[in-house]
Amino acid sequence: MSTDKDDLSIEDDFVATEDEAEPQVESAKTNLSKRRTIDNMLEERRLQKQLADFDYDL
Repeated sequence: MSTDKDDLSIEDDFVATEDEAEPQVESAKTNLSKRRTIDNMLEERRLQKQLADFDYDL
């Protein structure tokens, strides 16, 4: 085992590059569009289930 201290080079001028920066958040418009699409699909399923359960012999 060595008692000599190793010289370590440390970069004091660290700057984050674009790759290391936080990822861009999707716009609210895109999120709203996706949510509306999901809501429409769920509504369509609900209506199809109501039609399947409907008693046409009234």
